[in-house]
Amino acid sequence: MKETRFRQVGFWILLFGMFLAAASFSWGQDQSHPVVVKASRQAFAPPLSQLIPIPPRSQSSADEDEEHDLPLRKAHGASLVKDSVLQESSDATLAQTASLAATPGLDLLGMGYGFPGYSEQAIVPDTNAAVGPTQVVQWVNESFTVFNKSNGSVAYGPADGNTLWQAIGGYCYTTNNLDIIVQFDKLAQRWVMMMPVLGYPYYFCAAVSTTSDILNGGWNLYYFQEPITASCGCRLGPDYPKWGVWPDAYYLSFNQGDNGKFMGAAVCAVNRNSMLNGTAATMQCFLNTPSSYGALLPADVDGTTAPPAGSPEYFMNFDGNDQSLDLWQFHVNWTTPSSSTFTGPTNIPVAAFIEPCGETVTEMMYTTGDCIPQAGTSQGLDSIGDRLMYRLAYRNFGSYAALVVNHTVAIGTSSTQTGVRWYELQNTGSGFGLYQQGTYAPDVSYRWMGSIAMDHVGDIALGYSVSGSNMNPSIRYTGRVSSDPLGEMEGEVDILSLANVPNFSQTNTFRWGDYSSMAIDPTDDCTFWYTTEYHPSNNSNYWATRLASFNFPACTQLDTLTVSEVGQGTVTSTDGNINCTNGSGSCSAAYASGSSVTLDATAASNWAFSSWSGPCTGGNPCSVVMNADLNATATFTTSGWTLVNDASGFGNPLTSLTIPSTGSGHLIAVGLMFNKGASVASVTDNAGNSYVSAGARAVKGTAVTEIWYAVNSKAGATVLTPRFSGSPTHVEVTEWEVSGLLNSTPDKTSIATGTVTVDNTPGPAVTTKQPGDFIVSIMFAPTTNFTSISSGNAFTDDFTTDGNGWAHITSNGAAAGTYQASWYTTAPSGGYCGSTVAFLAAN
Repeated sequence: MKETRFRQVGFWILLFGMFLAAASFSWGQDQSHPVVVKASRQAFAPPLSQLIPIPPRSQSSADEDEEHDLPLRKAHGASLVKDSVLQESSDATLAQTASLAATPGLDLLGMGYGFPGYSEQAIVPDTNAAVGPTQVVQWVNESFTVFNKSNGSVAYGPADGNTLWQAIGGYCYTTNNLDIIVQFDKLAQRWVMMMPVLGYPYYFCAAVSTTSDILNGGWNLYYFQEPITASCGCRLGPDYPKWGVWPDAYYLSFNQGDNGKFMGAAVCAVNRNSMLNGTAATMQCFLNTPSSYGALLPADVDGTTAPPAGSPEYFMNFDGNDQSLDLWQFHVNWTTPSSSTFTGPTNIPVAAFIEPCGETVTEMMYTTGDCIPQAGTSQGLDSIGDRLMYRLAYRNFGSYAALVVNHTVAIGTSSTQTGVRWYELQNTGSGFGLYQQGTYAPDVSYRWMGSIAMDHVGDIALGYSVSGSNMNPSIRYTGRVSSDPLGEMEGEVDILSLANVPNFSQTNTFRWGDYSSMAIDPTDDCTFWYTTEYHPSNNSNYWATRLASFNFPACTQLDTLTVSEVGQGTVTSTDGNINCTNGSGSCSAAYASGSSVTLDATAASNWAFSSWSGPCTGGNPCSVVMNADLNATATFTTSGWTLVNDASGFGNPLTSLTIPSTGSGHLIAVGLMFNKGASVASVTDNAGNSYVSAGARAVKGTAVTEIWYAVNSKAGATVLTPRFSGSPTHVEVTEWEVSGLLNSTPDKTSIATGTVTVDNTPGPAVTTKQPGDFIVSIMFAPTTNFTSISSGNAFTDDFTTDGNGWAHITSNGAAAGTYQASWYTTAPSGGYCGSTVAFLAAN
């Protein structure tokens, strides 16, 4: 077993060590139930542009050497057995015959020595970066900086990580922390940050932006206490956390340890939907992966095409037999957490490999993994070859899905030389299997601590550190286009040499960070951004980081097509990438510049397609040529309801109302206003229609309003007769006949009473669920004559019987929302009452 490199957390680790002595783990193909944790705190933070950055803290004794512990596995096979998929200097492969077909972009000094305003916080850096539409964010240990993507200028920072968590307070704001991971959620176009609290009690702090602009949008903040592990009844310190974006959750992996001992990996799902919307969030964790398995990496989505519906999240590590990868599946169920499952591992055979540096025994302190040589010093560097390296990058190509990942291996041609083993796995529908693999070691130099990603056309980029007995450690990247022979990378580019940046060996420690970071630009889905460390000075106490971009010319520029909808219907593209219904679903997709996309609009029931706007100017379907980011709008209209006829009258009292002859199958709405405290006993007509009360009866003193209606009317009614309980002396009646309404009870009813005002006497309001509803609103004020109702909205004063007010919605395309008619008078007097009823249009 390898040791676990775990951060020393002092007293608390020692305190809880006694509980772990008797810890035992059992493992089947699944763990029965997750531990559910509610967020301990939740807050909303203002945009970073409104926050003064907390300056990065200088190095303290607690931060000097961040130790991470993982099992050192037994080496299998002879140490000099040559790697069977080695791409080396003696091969006539692309690495020797083809220069890397990549176009360099920006090459920036990142946080570290020489970066303005930054103080180094640890003896080595943990380096991580993510890319959004206009910004790049780099995290190094406890601090972050926002760069403008266009020119590399600093837009914010450097800032201590606690800057972001000021609004939530507590441990997330007051505790020094490392291992912070920043991601850009490409599916939601949001920034996501995760920070562990490593001083007891252990917490995970999470922040999700409300916009794609990291500076000018707010943040939803959360923190979760690490769950209790049942086997020991304690909380095991979280280390080496990694964060993955998936449609149904943000997934987290971390290593559990105590007192320098690795106690197994843990995995969690955090409710992504809740965090995107700023609502109460929970976390589900499986904690009992035994210590015979090392660190797990969560899959992280690249591109804007989500995994297939219902797809589990994937976690991966490599097996102790050194000839297979382990694949795990996490199915989260937010409705019934007890139904969530974490299953595996599934073993995926790969070419046998030798873990580097001869690490074959368990050690409490890490001392035997420093086999990477440097020029001018006997100090070796840590290979970090006991785990897969961040990230496990996922991409959905439609006909198949791909995963790419890498780790460091001994190449088997010398006692210690290392190379980077990389894999592409594919799933065409029956599960992931190995598609291609290779070990990149094209010369006698040592390569290690890589990070890998894939662009939208299948090109792969691999960044890593490189060193040797005759060279100082440097930063390089290689890659392959999708048409290259399987298992081969092309030549390599040295980032420091390209920018004429001096580099030196490190003599003060064997540590060389813990991971590097390769991210893909979400705007073109072609540009890679790589960041890792180097030494810029012969003073070994100083380290620096670099942030460089590049792309492959074979990757085509992408433009985004976004579909909007007015009304109800579905818009689909012939390739299936757009499937947008009533504004939800897949309403945007990226396409190669110059390509043509066909959109087809299908109206919902009782709606009709009306027109396209934007780049779609023809009929339906329409074709769009992608020459920029484009927005197309499909407009659907509904027949809604149609006013067939109406009538009104008043009297002292009114005993019947003559109306135009009615048709069949329509709705007849009747508004009644009267005095003397009476009530309506019935409404009839000469055609025998059945009228019922809508339930909107308003009373103010002796003034009363009521609304009645009949559905599925019989044809031929010409006389409408109200009958009352009691004897009103004044009666006013209005009748509307409309078609295109659902034959059901009213959707909404409301009443209002009050005192008449001179400028605005508000009637009762209703909130409709869908566009095009028919709304009747009436008001009665016996001592006041109204002069008008509110103008400029969906209401009209179609009748003013005796000046006491009538209104209804006339626009059958009115959007769903809250509607309220208001009456006006020049001579206010007394009180009023009003009734409003909304009927659903047949949409």
